[in-house]
Amino acid sequence: MVVSRSNPAVRVQLTPMQIPEALPVAGLAFNGAESMNEAARSLLLHPGNPSEMIVQVQNLEQRPLHVSLSVDGDFPAEWCQIGTEGSEIPVRGQMDAVLYFRVPATFFEDQEAIAPEKKDKLTLNFRSLVTIRIDSGTDQEQIHTSEYFDLYIRPYMDYMEFLPILYREVDFIGRFMKIFEQAFQPAIDSYNVMWANLDPLTAPQALLPFMAHWVAWQVDSVWDLQQQRRLIRRAVELYRWRGTRKGLRLYLHLYTGLPLDEDLPNEADKHISITEPFGPSFIIGEAQLGNAVLAGGQPYHFIVRLRSNISSGIINEQLIEKIIEQEKPAFCTYELSIENPSD
Repeated sequence: MVVSRSNPAVRVQLTPMQIPEALPVAGLAFNGAESMNEAARSLLLHPGNPSEMIVQVQNLEQRPLHVSLSVDGDFPAEWCQIGTEGSEIPVRGQMDAVLYFRVPATFFEDQEAIAPEKKDKLTLNFRSLVTIRIDSGTDQEQIHTSEYFDLYIRPYMDYMEFLPILYREVDFIGRFMKIFEQAFQPAIDSYNVMWANLDPLTAPQALLPFMAHWVAWQVDSVWDLQQQRRLIRRAVELYRWRGTRKGLRLYLHLYTGLPLDEDLPNEADKHISITEPFGPSFIIGEAQLGNAVLAGGQPYHFIVRLRSNISSGIINEQLIEKIIEQEKPAFCTYELSIENPSD
């Protein structure tokens, strides 16, 4: 809705971009056209969020006009900035300007918002008008003003969406509901993100020892924070596959960050390669000359080969040996080969 006012030289129209849904009037009485006009020239401001008022100035004279705009009101001047494109209005032309309002985000927490002369009462409603100066600084200077418009500072409220429209039209109910929103919403928000506190990848660092205790995982200072998070999260899976090639490869993957390469069929081509140097034994009727190994090679022996890349950096060989000793069967032997980028 647009409010207009005619002047001898110019016509000024004000268009608020955010009209308050509820005005500070007594009760639920409907005041007809007066209430509609009051709402049409009212601008709702949420602390920390910008809001705009469009000002249209139309030239009613038969000559170009040089105009300048200013905003006067009982609010701090730093809340408002004026944006215009030029200062001259052609004959029967129109100039558009934008009033950018922004209330500090800490308006309700800042004690300076309470006016001492009003007995420590917080002021939430302000009045303002636009002053237009025509041919400023000349003998033909004229001053015109727009109609007063109101600024209503209200906190943003989600709980009003749960009320019938009839109650949303009462300003007091909106401010009253904000008390409950501020009291209960933090608990609701904490409940909505509770899953993040139970996931080792996203939980606060202070909860990691508690979560490690859940899965009987011993936290070691040699692991960095991200490695600890990954190990705690997959501790049960590591227990399930302990003593197997899959479990050892998963553990080494969580520490080094090297890919598992599960899509590669050839074990020797993987970044984490675990091979057994066994060959077919010399069995009559089955072994062939050239590929048979007497006694089948060294039993219960495997080779771990790590092929690092540039992003993984240098791998701690002592820590790798500790992991292998922990995960392998006690009767197995192994060989370790690490290929670092710097080699």
